[in-house]
Amino acid sequence: MATSPTRAATLRRAALALALAAPLALPAAELGADLDGLLAHARARNPELAAMRHESEAAEQRVQPAGALPDPVFRVELMNVTNDGNPGGFNLLPSKVGETQYTLMQMIPLGGKRELRRGIAQADAQQAHARADLAWTELATKIKTAYAQYLAAAGNQRLLDEVLGLMGQLEQLAQARYASGLVAQQDAIRAQLEQTAMRSERLRLDNDRRQARARLNALLGRAPGEPLAEPRALRPLPAAALDLGALALRVRAANPAIQAEQARIRSAEQARDLARSNRIPDLQVGISPTQMGSRLTRWGLMFEINIPLQRETLRSMRAESEAMLAAQRARTDAVATQLVGELGEHLAAIDAAQRTEALLTNQLLPQSELALRSALAAYENGKVDFATLLDAQRQIRKAQQDRLKAQVEAQMRLAEIERIVGGEL
Repeated sequence: MATSPTRAATLRRAALALALAAPLALPAAELGADLDGLLAHARARNPELAAMRHESEAAEQRVQPAGALPDPVFRVELMNVTNDGNPGGFNLLPSKVGETQYTLMQMIPLGGKRELRRGIAQADAQQAHARADLAWTELATKIKTAYAQYLAAAGNQRLLDEVLGLMGQLEQLAQARYASGLVAQQDAIRAQLEQTAMRSERLRLDNDRRQARARLNALLGRAPGEPLAEPRALRPLPAAALDLGALALRVRAANPAIQAEQARIRSAEQARDLARSNRIPDLQVGISPTQMGSRLTRWGLMFEINIPLQRETLRSMRAESEAMLAAQRARTDAVATQLVGELGEHLAAIDAAQRTEALLTNQLLPQSELALRSALAAYENGKVDFATLLDAQRQIRKAQQDRLKAQVEAQMRLAEIERIVGGEL
């Protein structure tokens, strides 16, 4: 008994669907369905990010006190509290002692020290803001990478389910040809063995999927077992080729790590200027009324300065601040050079992944689909054995897996590029 035309047409349609299927298309609207929803959830609820924001706010609040005047000092001196030579004896009331002197003093830093301290605090606040931005870019990169891995596991599962469906139909074909005496029973057994191996692989893919889901939940600040929707689709890649020169300029202007290092440079510059201004003495002024009985009898005015005599100490402080500034500038250049180098590496990798995906989509997958259809027709006519048919099925499945792998690789590289440039492309 020959294979019916209906069954043969069904098998060919299944082979064509397997070759052209887009395992990344699954509509969903819940958390986990798309990357934007995950990023919005993490920005609002990730505890580490919240901690960085609070630290940034705390650093901002240090700016005003850093440039403020020190608190004034008020002093009361009670003289002759035993009232020697006067009636009344020991007393602590200002109007009942021999004399009471009040002193109000205020320290006034000179040489622009207040402005310099305020500038250091502002630079520190900018560092804190940049660190918060850096924490977000790193978290977003981890989420983008984990989402791509989550989608890869789900996509491979769906692809495997489709192949299992095709293998079930191939088994039925082998059983029908065996019942007609056209092939050995070994063909049907091999089809069953292939399906068993695929089911075992599906268990591994299911474990990969659960691990990716737990990883995503941790990044979102959720419990590992909380549900996530089926991933819907990967983000579209930039349509135009990415230019290294333009992106390198963007890295130096917008990367949070470089911004943090530049804020440290500003802080070091202010610290150097503050060390230089320490050679200028600070001024303390005071006013001192004196009370006798219930009357203020006289007033005094006081001026006081510190004398910066420790010249060797001041020179050492200035030399230290100059060295710290030079070190910070060198560190900033090193960070920028490293980031631009990483950028070039990721750009080369994303270009290779895109080329690979295009080759697989436009050439290898259509060729594999044609080979599978040809092997199906030849097997139906007894011109090839079942092993040839299995090889054709494995080749088209491998091409699908390689295409998904290239897509995921491109997404992971894109996430790294966006981390380096400090924003979305």
